Amino acid sequence: MTEILNGDVLNREFSRTTFLKGGGAMVVGFSLAGAGLAGKAGAATAPPSPAGYLPPLNQVDSWLTINADSTVILRTSHVDVGTGVHTGFAMLVAEELDVPVRNVSHGLGDTWAVPNSGSTGGSNAIQTQAGPRIRAAAAYARQALLGMASSQLGVPVGSLTVSDGVVSGGGRSVTYGQLVGGKLFDTTMTQATLNPGVAPSKPVSQYKLIGTRVPRFDLPDKVSGKWTYVHNIKVPGMLHGRVIRPRGQGAYGTNAKILSIDRSSIKNIPGIQIVRKGDFLGVVGAREYDVIQAAAQLKVTFEEHPILPSSGNLWKRMREQDSAGKARAAIALNVGNVDTALASAHKTVSATYTYGFNGRMPIGPCCAVADVRGGAATVFSSTQGIQGLATSVGAVIGLPASQVRVIFYEGGSSFGQGIQGDVAKAAALMSQSAGKPVRVQFMRWDEHGWDNYQSAQLMDLRGGIDANGKLVAFDYSHLGQGYTSAFDLTDELIGTSVESVGARAANINTSNTAAAYALPNRRLTNKTVPVFEGYFKSGALRPGGSGMLHAFSSEQLIDELAYAAGMDPVEFRRFNILDDRWQAALEAAARAANWQPRPAASNLSKETVAKGRGFAFGRHGAAAYAAAVVELEVNRKTGKIRATHIYVGQDQGLGVNPALIENQISGAAIMGLSRVLHEDIGFTTKRVNTLDWVSYPILRFTDAPKITTVAVQRPEHLPLGVGEPAMNPIAPAVANAFFDATGVRMRSAPMTPARVRAVLRAAGK
Repeated sequence: MTEILNGDVLNREFSRTTFLKGGGAMVVGFSLAGAGLAGKAGAATAPPSPAGYLPPLNQVDSWLTINADSTVILRTSHVDVGTGVHTGFAMLVAEELDVPVRNVSHGLGDTWAVPNSGSTGGSNAIQTQAGPRIRAAAAYARQALLGMASSQLGVPVGSLTVSDGVVSGGGRSVTYGQLVGGKLFDTTMTQATLNPGVAPSKPVSQYKLIGTRVPRFDLPDKVSGKWTYVHNIKVPGMLHGRVIRPRGQGAYGTNAKILSIDRSSIKNIPGIQIVRKGDFLGVVGAREYDVIQAAAQLKVTFEEHPILPSSGNLWKRMREQDSAGKARAAIALNVGNVDTALASAHKTVSATYTYGFNGRMPIGPCCAVADVRGGAATVFSSTQGIQGLATSVGAVIGLPASQVRVIFYEGGSSFGQGIQGDVAKAAALMSQSAGKPVRVQFMRWDEHGWDNYQSAQLMDLRGGIDANGKLVAFDYSHLGQGYTSAFDLTDELIGTSVESVGARAANINTSNTAAAYALPNRRLTNKTVPVFEGYFKSGALRPGGSGMLHAFSSEQLIDELAYAAGMDPVEFRRFNILDDRWQAALEAAARAANWQPRPAASNLSKETVAKGRGFAFGRHGAAAYAAAVVELEVNRKTGKIRATHIYVGQDQGLGVNPALIENQISGAAIMGLSRVLHEDIGFTTKRVNTLDWVSYPILRFTDAPKITTVAVQRPEHLPLGVGEPAMNPIAPAVANAFFDATGVRMRSAPMTPARVRAVLRAAGK
């Protein structure tokens, strides 16, 4: 098995002898009993038995270890994929234990060592998954520590005080480390999860740390270049590998079937091993450059299936399938009587909106190192779910999850259901074949061409208002593709039948389809297109559930209804708003932007560069409530849209760390802006052809706007997730600002210069 080197030396290559002796490096091991970081150089961690595979969730020792120096190690399966959430976790622990936050560190994401607190995603870490469990573990640990201190100091628990991990009473004191350092708590939590203020956790009124700005622990090393990413991992005897696939995926279910391989085409490159299992194909060798050359030169003929509609015919294809009865329809929500309300409405608006395929496209492509030998495996990988990856990698190489050790190192971020699992499985297959550790990194065309794309959506909307401007009905129908990310491409290539897995039904994101408004009549209809008839691999892209796409259409229709009522867009929303949570987000964004009421498109100019502003709401499931104002410029001649300032107001209840929240809001705003202005998957009838940063551009630093964030602190409410909500209002706010600047609606995204010019030309503008 592969030992693990301490992060600060992972970038160096070690000989086998030096590696086993330690060579000044520390080998990191874990005790499932909760002993935390342990071991000396050369001490390998033994595989857990299947019966004791995962630490029990109701034991403090599964989560926390206090060392002799009173430092604290926290363990969760929730990993940090660039959000800084480990700093937030440390704050939860430090608050409950009354220790300095810098004394709390997060242990390695290691499936042989951590309790299964769930996967990272869906803005769930602080809100519903790890946060309540961490709070409970720390609260019960404090109780146990106070009990120990009471016995040792001879003072009742109620007379003890704690400061910086030192318990005092009766004129004496003792540190946490002296009480329990190096030993187990042996404490069972009667409540496995605790919300803020629920006993035995600390009352919210006594918080000293929660709500303050603690700098992210990870940023100094990331800025200095000391941080170890998965791409930096090196282990003794490691080979390099590359996958070989067509440049760009074809229609789902038809991908990469191999017709022939000319092995002689790489005979000039020594030491290259070809790995094939079914239609999975890769090359392995000692030198990475040689492997890259071999992957480029190996002549392979793949079967082609030209059944894609091509980029320009996508919406026509969807309509034809719907008309032919092939789209599976289901009512997701039906309140009141929408048709009757629309028939009697004072004014109605109807419109169709379209949003093309988007990808995750991390700048650092996916990478993994796997060592599959002796009936067990170690996999170094970035992933949002370490336990799930252990299971899925094990299925590919024929091992139970308990024999697959997944060790998390951060990659080029994540942004949803990406293809980190695919590269991990590829590395495991190649290692199993080569009998040595293998590092696999995707090339740019692998990353761009084979992502689980955010599926394209076609959305038909109707809405109505009464004579006073009150919303009376909202009807939303969408044609879309369900997610197909139940398994990775590697699974398919080695023989897993896609037909046996199929795809989830398309779903409407109910939190971004007029959920902010008091609507007596509201209907949401799903229509799922047949995924095997010309679509792509797809999966949740930040924000999940197609949230921004649904907001792009819904919040534009709301704006169009405000225009029909002759009302200011923000005043119209105030008049129709559902509750004070949405109100808090609206007021925060509007105040920050110094919003001055006037109807949209009431201040048009004939200048080449037109200016406008737009407002929109957005949310992600049960996470935070967000509102955005976007100020932008439209160059009528070039068609370029440039956002100059974005203001985001967000109500996330009790905010653990305002700095982390603002960081997430800013990142979401930038990503949302990039997607709505630039990002679009292009394809022919055969395959995707946007395989680089030229054909699939993203927002450049020079075009980044100023961003003002307002995180509304509401300690009377539970913490809500913040990783995704703020992205949802960005696209519709941009579209609404475009209308304010030009008087023309743009109902298709991305809003590229070519599309802008075409829309303005068609409108005579």
